[in-house]
Amino acid sequence: MPGAAPERFTIVPDDYHVPYAGTAEDGRRFFLSDELFSPEPGGPSYVGLFLWHADGTFDEVRVDAVARPDGVPPMQAVPAGADDLVQARLAELGDHVLEPVDVEPFLEEVDGTEFGWRFQEYDGTAMLNIEPGNFIAYYEPWDGLEYDT
Repeated sequence: MPGAAPERFTIVPDDYHVPYAGTAEDGRRFFLSDELFSPEPGGPSYVGLFLWHADGTFDEVRVDAVARPDGVPPMQAVPAGADDLVQARLAELGDHVLEPVDVEPFLEEVDGTEFGWRFQEYDGTAMLNIEPGNFIAYYEPWDGLEYDT
């Protein structure tokens, strides 16, 4: 039933907007993206590492602002061009496994910008949208197998 945020949802790694999701060496669940971006014109892109405890409860978010690539239309998600930073964040995870993870949605403010998963309803459809940038939207049944961009 629309109107209630899910207690949990699944993030499934893929070759599109979710290349890095899984379990870190220490058992924490993670999602790493270099496609997060400020909705403000001229605002930065971000590399964000979202971390949950092994039981799927929120732990922390690590964020690095980087220059938005030139020529990208407003409100379009693209890789930030920060491959070294992405590799450094992956190295922080130790030996990790890319796999589906069941986690709770969260919103955490970092330097005045919200990061995480915002619950919204639009025309009776419940969804979780990634922030900042709102370029991934998960829907019921919250299994991570399909999302809109």
